[in-house]
Amino acid sequence: MEQISLTILGREYRVACRPEERSELLACAHYVDQKMSAIREGGKVLGLDRIAVLAALQIAQELFSAKGTDGASMADVRQRLRELTALADEVLAPQEKLF
Repeated sequence: MEQISLTILGREYRVACRPEERSELLACAHYVDQKMSAIREGGKVLGLDRIAVLAALQIAQELFSAKGTDGASMADVRQRLRELTALADEVLAPQEKLF
């Protein structure tokens, strides 16, 4: 585990993460910072706690919208597509020898 610093709305947060998760965590922190900054710049919401809750709700809504109609996440859909592609390659491999 390593310690990294994240800055969200001008405040620094130190968190631990695995080295392979570092870039993804930094990208997530940047995304949260953008969402919260946009809400704050809108001028209608005061207080960091309210800004944080509204940003969390927006991000949760995006997550739910990214799910398929059967409730599968995009990661699940991608994994299933990889499995189907591998199966198709396996089934079609003998056919390639015919041509």
